[in-house]
Amino acid sequence: MPVETVFSSDLSRRQASEARFHDAWAEEVDFTQIDPAIAFEAETALENRLILKRIGSMQGLRILDLGCGAGEAAVYFAQHGAHVSACDISPRFVEIARQLAERHGVTLRLDVCPAERLPYEDGAFDVIYANGVLHHVEIPAAMPEIRRVMAEGGRGFFIEPLPYNPLINLYRWIAREVRTPDERPLGRADCRAIARVFPKMRIDYVWFFTLLVFVYFFVVERASTAERYWKKILYQADRYAWLFRPLQALDEALLPRLPMLGLLCWNMVIQVTRPPAR
Repeated sequence: MPVETVFSSDLSRRQASEARFHDAWAEEVDFTQIDPAIAFEAETALENRLILKRIGSMQGLRILDLGCGAGEAAVYFAQHGAHVSACDISPRFVEIARQLAERHGVTLRLDVCPAERLPYEDGAFDVIYANGVLHHVEIPAAMPEIRRVMAEGGRGFFIEPLPYNPLINLYRWIAREVRTPDERPLGRADCRAIARVFPKMRIDYVWFFTLLVFVYFFVVERASTAERYWKKILYQADRYAWLFRPLQALDEALLPRLPMLGLLCWNMVIQVTRPPAR
């Protein structure tokens, strides 16, 4: 299916800046080196493993991969029987997603568009998935649009960073070259804004003690901050299992008992549901 595009002249300053940044990032990506399964099945893919458990069978589901990037999630969902649409503000990333889908023999609908203006019919999707997207968009504009294209009883799963851990904020300050000028982690006010659109909302926090793996990258291995640490921990999960596993065991034991630690985690998984009509 041909890629549909929202013309760049229709984008806001912020959206155009995001598109340029991600187009430049896409130029560094070799789609032949992408394994969609790793993003969901690696031991260190904590957020996606949780989401897979919540979704259950994907056979026949209509899924939107919002802010699809290189298309790993979209391809993975399609491989497991879903009818998948994927969109991104970056034309170059959408092209990579197309190439990745062809490489893996799956069919996707692909669109270039901002999250604040989606080219889909009302109630088009059973599941909407977004990994690291909401902190790049205008939430008051994007969330009603997400709700509009979600079917009644549909669910949304959003993986987002938190702003409260000083260690992570130090890394963000050092690694400014891998971040866009306008992005910002989601705080409690943002979550309240999401809850106003989706009152039925659940948040799970991940990566507290396990963040020490990234400290190991920086302090012991002296890994460059230009290297995306999240990608390193996914694609080299076996190499760091000796360190990750005991730290994850601590997270599993303590985070449920000390919920305030959740705000100091790296990421959260936000799950929302659009209630059925009465």
